[in-house]
Amino acid sequence: MVAAITTSIAGVSYAALNVPEVTGAAQSVADAATCRTVNTAIVAYIVEHDGPPEYITDLEPYVTGDIAAYRIEHGMAAGPGC
Repeated sequence: MVAAITTSIAGVSYAALNVPEVTGAAQSVADAATCRTVNTAIVAYIVEHDGPPEYITDLEPYVTGDIAAYRIEHGMAAGPGC
């Protein structure tokens, strides 16, 4: 029982003291855009330009995050989670 508690405390302490590694993983997940974000950017682009975007790079000014994994198919986002 004492060994289990000691190991548990050591693991929690390591995670608490290893902040850059823990926050780095969280930041990379937060930086990735979602399918919903890309679709919202498409709508914003259409409103501003009176037509759909041709390339995913056209949406970069409308999105905060990485949209490299997405593409535009038939006027909608296609990619992870779509």
